Amino acid sequence: MLALLGFLMIIVFMYLIMTKRLSALIALMVIPVVFALLGGFTEDIGQMMLDGVSKVAPTGIMIMFAILYFGVMIDAGLFDPVVEKIIRVVKGDPLKVAMGTACLILFVSLDGDGTTAYMITVSAMLPLYKRIGMNPLVLAGIAVLGSGVMNLLPWGGPTARAMSVLGLGVSELFVPVLPAMLGGVLVVLGAAFYYGKKERKRLGVIHINQNVIDEMASKETAAASEAVGQDESIKRPKLIWVNFLLTILLLVCLVVGVLPTPVLFMIAFAVAIMINYPNMEQQKERISTYAGNVLSVVSLVFAAGVFTGILTGTEMVDAMANSLISVIPDAWGQNFAVITAIASAPFTFFMSNDAFYFGVLPVLAETASTYGVSPVEVGRASLLGLPVHLLSPLVPSTYLLVGMAGVEFGDLQKMMLKWAALATLVMTVVAVVLGII
Repeated sequence: MLALLGFLMIIVFMYLIMTKRLSALIALMVIPVVFALLGGFTEDIGQMMLDGVSKVAPTGIMIMFAILYFGVMIDAGLFDPVVEKIIRVVKGDPLKVAMGTACLILFVSLDGDGTTAYMITVSAMLPLYKRIGMNPLVLAGIAVLGSGVMNLLPWGGPTARAMSVLGLGVSELFVPVLPAMLGGVLVVLGAAFYYGKKERKRLGVIHINQNVIDEMASKETAAASEAVGQDESIKRPKLIWVNFLLTILLLVCLVVGVLPTPVLFMIAFAVAIMINYPNMEQQKERISTYAGNVLSVVSLVFAAGVFTGILTGTEMVDAMANSLISVIPDAWGQNFAVITAIASAPFTFFMSNDAFYFGVLPVLAETASTYGVSPVEVGRASLLGLPVHLLSPLVPSTYLLVGMAGVEFGDLQKMMLKWAALATLVMTVVAVVLGII
């Protein structure tokens, strides 16, 4: 009976958010409460909710300060020299332009916001593509593939969701996945090389006067800044190296685990905003600029705590896992993480991240534990299908990408699905070989 109640709760939750009858934020809080009441858990609901929220609190804090930190870095112009340098280096060689596009999307995706990454990359590179006659579909394809791999970053959406529902930290879930992520990056660079080579064969190398290149570099850097709503008065060009070194130091400390991740981001943000915007009014203005993004993401994390707190506290997840065990062949049990990795691609293509990570992942993790496969392995495996996810028609940011690049969504899917599937396969193989899953 408990298992049936749990499956019904997941189905109702997924139906309501996928048909847009409720937002994920509201559904995560309301649906579990309703089903807990139906199950007769009236007295314990409050404590279950608080337990769930307390478990996800570190993740919520980490995401909030990560968004604030990278917001400061973008506003201060940390990415501007990279954009300008790439445009100067690639000149009129289609192969270099494609490889430069890959490097740019991988770098600007560090902030974990796909929309911002697309706006910067397309605004900076599209004029160059048009000038030398390259197919804008190549630009859109490299951008969506690069963003898909970088989507694994813990301050992005999916990894944050996985951490919150499984109660895991960055060092447990994300850091071990870095080598697999590197495999995905190599696929992105390989795809850029392949399409750049094709475009070079079709167009040849276009010779552009150096003065024109210099002019384009500054104009397109300005266009990229304007696309994300930056104004020159908030740029801090004299602090580029300071900001760069601070970011590198932060990333090294994250990997090494010098301090808990939330604490690292809190300290890094405080240092970054004091260095770049010492005036208190400027600090308030910058923080208010990022407030909408912070609220939309962090509120989801705490709402997910309510959902998983009730799912776990009522023991619905245990009952659902036991029912799944009865239909899964025993021989599959030890490979459950690998199965999850492969299945995560179609799962996240056909349903939203909220539906998969909040609804399906907890059940998969609990089921895997009965076969001796730890939930952390299943959590890592669930991230490996993300390159495919961004080609789903359910992802709003991809519509922005095709709109800015002026290409058709269907053409983008047709061109890049095989590369996205290859990235997932490569990351899965690396994860298995290195014992990550």
